[in-house]
Amino acid sequence: MSRYDEYTQESRNAILVQGEIVFDPLEDDPFSFLDSTVAETDEAAFLKTLGLGKPYIEEFTSRALANGSTFEAELLASKIITETAYFGAFARFLRLPFVSELDGGIVVDTPSLDVQLLEARMVRLSPKDTKPYIAIVPDIGSIERLKHALEVTPGIAADLVVTTPSALRAAVWRAGAERRTRQTVNSLFDATPLHSARITLHGKQGFLLGVGATCLCGSFILSPSLTFQLLHIFTAALYMAAVLFRLVPLRTKPDRRTLKLVEQSSQEQLPIYTILVALYREEAVVEQLVTALDRLDWPKSRLDIKLVCEADDHSTIAAIEQLDPGIHIEIVHVPPSLPRTKPKALTYALAGARGEFIAVYDAEDRPHPRQLREAYTRFKSGCDKLACLQAPLIISNAHVSWITSSFSLEYSALFRRMLPMLARMKMPLPLGGTSNHFRTSVLRSVGAWDPYNVTEDADLGMRLYRLGYYSDVISYQTLEDAPTDILVWLNQRTRWFKGWLQSWLVMMRSPVRVAREMGWKAYMVFHLLIGGMLLSSLTHPLFILYLLVMSRTMLLEGIGSIPASQLALFVVDLLNIAASYTIFLLMGIRAMIEHERGLIGKKWLATPLYWLMLSVAAWRAVYELKYKPFVWNKTPHKPAAKKN
Repeated sequence: MSRYDEYTQESRNAILVQGEIVFDPLEDDPFSFLDSTVAETDEAAFLKTLGLGKPYIEEFTSRALANGSTFEAELLASKIITETAYFGAFARFLRLPFVSELDGGIVVDTPSLDVQLLEARMVRLSPKDTKPYIAIVPDIGSIERLKHALEVTPGIAADLVVTTPSALRAAVWRAGAERRTRQTVNSLFDATPLHSARITLHGKQGFLLGVGATCLCGSFILSPSLTFQLLHIFTAALYMAAVLFRLVPLRTKPDRRTLKLVEQSSQEQLPIYTILVALYREEAVVEQLVTALDRLDWPKSRLDIKLVCEADDHSTIAAIEQLDPGIHIEIVHVPPSLPRTKPKALTYALAGARGEFIAVYDAEDRPHPRQLREAYTRFKSGCDKLACLQAPLIISNAHVSWITSSFSLEYSALFRRMLPMLARMKMPLPLGGTSNHFRTSVLRSVGAWDPYNVTEDADLGMRLYRLGYYSDVISYQTLEDAPTDILVWLNQRTRWFKGWLQSWLVMMRSPVRVAREMGWKAYMVFHLLIGGMLLSSLTHPLFILYLLVMSRTMLLEGIGSIPASQLALFVVDLLNIAASYTIFLLMGIRAMIEHERGLIGKKWLATPLYWLMLSVAAWRAVYELKYKPFVWNKTPHKPAAKKN
């Protein structure tokens, strides 16, 4: 038998010396040094070299027992000692070399390598010019066995170096980057191609679209007046159905009963919670983001925050590093590849998510400090089919302009009226792009985010429902800012509409099959939500134009000159438009508190203009779906305090 063997399974890593385990992170007791009353243990001797007195040891041990973490995790989270200093001292105590940075280029990539992202323990390095060696991350529980093994078999010291968890994970991220990128881009399409937006129109869809367009053109040639009238009746009826559906949430009131249960989790051992934030050219808001995440009411030793950056976004990465965040915050470098989208970045980072639950935030978000507590309480009290919880998004700069005020009304209606109503009905939720909380195991099992869908949130909400899961809402909010520039708003909204079109086309590839998977009621709700929103935005200016033409005719020629059928359509269109604006305003304003209504003021009068802008964005999305389907229109952000 060789002097050492590496033993690796998906959830266990140990080093064997002459057949005996000397380093086993799962079986060693991290608090064994507290039980010694006869002689000083190696653990206690090591802690003395750090200058830690008994009060500190007892304090961090108490925190570890309370939080369900480890002594090391609590000590390092406190920032009393840096990760490099701690593991450097560990190396000196064991008389092993210490390496603060590992070369990921000499780490051998294997399918099981990503296990080390979840529990950084050891990795084998194979330099070209020297013999292979193993970098280990020791802990208090293994120190006695390691020290004894090094004394009994001193030769193994030549094959071991000590490193830090951060250095080991960074090397693993680099070593598996190419394989991981390939999996991220292709896994959903390879496993379930009908769930992926990688192909905009499948063969049958393209054929039917062509047939439909040909028939429509032929009808206009043969009988333009009748064709226009029938098309008008059809679209007006669908428009009205979508409008009437939005009447239902008007009676919905906020449900905050679960907030009473949140306090109970303060006394429990908490699981690790992963937070993913995709960043691209966001150096301006990095400090605000880190400050907001630091306010979260969750032990830092149980937080796994990943700031996911494009590897060539040097300015954002430098801004994060300059802040020197705690070890619970990790920068994930996403290798440049197409498509360059947020869902691709999130799915790439998912390989290293250590938490039982995952929260997704945007760069400009300021989540309520208690939001994780509420989500955890709801997951714990819910069944295993509860896959996702959506927190409400509240616009904090509604007072800046009529654009931000309209945006605020829109978000108020969606997150505080529509989504709670759908959740109570156990219907599919078109998730927002941020403040989603997931069960990690479920997220992985359904294929995570589609890297080709530019509105990945709505797509994932529908896919979860199709696969037998459901989503719900929570009460603690996230504050964010709406775009203040018209062009920025238009680019963002175009991307959203394009993604909704992608999601609708994905769901329409096998309509009968999808309806059976979801249930016909949920399937109709999906069409009223996504299809209705698309239809109303695309047809809204056409109805406005028809009303203007008919009004001019009535003024010049009198009402008697209008055929009864056209007059009826005029009345229906007028009711549809008026109802659209009225319900939009009522849903938004009724869900707001008095302070928010004061911020809106009279800016609600711009609602007709805002709806026309929505139509412009929708038609732009149709164009981009054809010529730029996977282009991600970046929304730049500024710190809240620096906004005008």
